[in-house]
Amino acid sequence: MLIEQPPKLYRLLFPEARWRITVPGQKTVYLTFDDGPIPEVTPWVLDILDQHNIKATFFCVGDNVRKYPHLYRLLLEKGHRTGNHTFNHVQGWKHKTSFLLKNTAKARELISSPLFRPPHGHMRVPQNYALWRAGYNVVMWDVVTRDYSRYMTPEKVLENVKRYTRDGSIIVFHDSLKAEKNMKYALPRAIEWLQQEGYAFELIPDINSISFPARQTAYI
Repeated sequence: MLIEQPPKLYRLLFPEARWRITVPGQKTVYLTFDDGPIPEVTPWVLDILDQHNIKATFFCVGDNVRKYPHLYRLLLEKGHRTGNHTFNHVQGWKHKTSFLLKNTAKARELISSPLFRPPHGHMRVPQNYALWRAGYNVVMWDVVTRDYSRYMTPEKVLENVKRYTRDGSIIVFHDSLKAEKNMKYALPRAIEWLQQEGYAFELIPDINSISFPARQTAYI
């Protein structure tokens, strides 16, 4: 559970990030996809979403958008939302804040969106504040399916969705080669189960109401 549904302590490190979004009077989930777009997987995902008349939010790697601009345009044409996942899938823990901001800004030249998700969810607290100062809304998750893991079976990925999803959950799948086998099994079955449970599917909204307390922040 420490991976599939981040514990409260970890969420408290980034209180300004969005982990879960509840809508009064509506049972809601938010499907999101990380690491695309790529021709081997993303079109398949779009077909599944079309079949169920669902819109999702795709956190795109800038270099993939550079290589496959037609897929990025297709995401937008079909009414899906996009977010920034850095240009080179940069993990914040491994780099200075200045490098993370520069790499994210490079991706923003191709991805016109205020939404940002750090790869693997890895960033330091000062980096979250720096991203906000740069105009980004950081979106984390309430459920990560772990479809990318070679230690997971397709059935277990589906079980993660069923076990951890709740009202307002932001759910993460991956339109990537690493996740392809698990995701292609779990995604359509997860959608069907969520629909049977009465969930409505929504896009991640802009998060303009965030305000940070005054504090000193080191750019490290």
